[in-house]
Amino acid sequence: MSTTEAASERTSSLDDPIAPLVRSGMSPAEIVAAIAADAEIATTPCGDGRLVWRRWGRGRPLVLAHGGSGSWTHWIKQIPVLKQHYEVWAVDLPGLGDSAMPAHPHTPESSGEAVAAGLKSLIPRERRAHVVAFSFGAHVSTHAMVSLGDWVSDFTITGCAALGFKQGPGIEFPKERSGMSEEERMGVHRGLLEILMFKENDRIDPLAIYLQSENIRRARFRSRPFARTDEIRVKLPEVVVPVRAIWGAEDQTAWPSVEARYDALRDGHPELVTRTVPDAGHWVMYEQPAAYTAALLEVLALE
Repeated sequence: MSTTEAASERTSSLDDPIAPLVRSGMSPAEIVAAIAADAEIATTPCGDGRLVWRRWGRGRPLVLAHGGSGSWTHWIKQIPVLKQHYEVWAVDLPGLGDSAMPAHPHTPESSGEAVAAGLKSLIPRERRAHVVAFSFGAHVSTHAMVSLGDWVSDFTITGCAALGFKQGPGIEFPKERSGMSEEERMGVHRGLLEILMFKENDRIDPLAIYLQSENIRRARFRSRPFARTDEIRVKLPEVVVPVRAIWGAEDQTAWPSVEARYDALRDGHPELVTRTVPDAGHWVMYEQPAAYTAALLEVLALE
């Protein structure tokens, strides 16, 4: 059996591992609580407070870093599968989710220093952790990877910016305003998901809207201005471990194209291995969970 076939077999019965919880009638908040219930919480220093990590499962360590204005819940559809094969560590990045702001200045670099120091304190070098990062998490994690050197095994990037490309056509984002009803507020967050995160709007369900609204509510670190930089492209050659990339084929943020993003990453890592998930936008791991997880399991097995 090939690596691809093995990975597909492991996920074929879990096309969407959250679907049984949705069918049971659980609310979005109850679904999040159910996934979080068996996580162990660890904290490490971050600025004047603590960086929050959640751990599931047993096996080789796998670190997950979420996207901008997000939290560990960006990975909510991967955790039930990955924890069967790995010791999964999902970090709330500095200033996001439950984690404190990084040390001044508040930048991806200072955030990456907190993540690198926390990873070193929690996961010994000999355990050879995998690191997987989504969107702004890849920006933070690139700085962390430079600090970590060969402490970890490999680095998988999904949907990152900060590669020095010009921005695509500007779109005005909807915003919450005082006096809005709950229905109007949820409409704002659905609109943001339509613009940035999904290929097909009919896949935006109440759980996705809830996660988006809760993550935005807790976000203090504003990552959007850093997307316009070229920091990942500049720093990636300093990363000493192999780099992989997984993208949604229809990622609205991948201007001018997904292939151009891969080429930019290859500038620093010619060995780059890529997987493109069809029929998916930016939040590929939510929109096409089985296909994304199969691709991730495949690249993690490449050593």
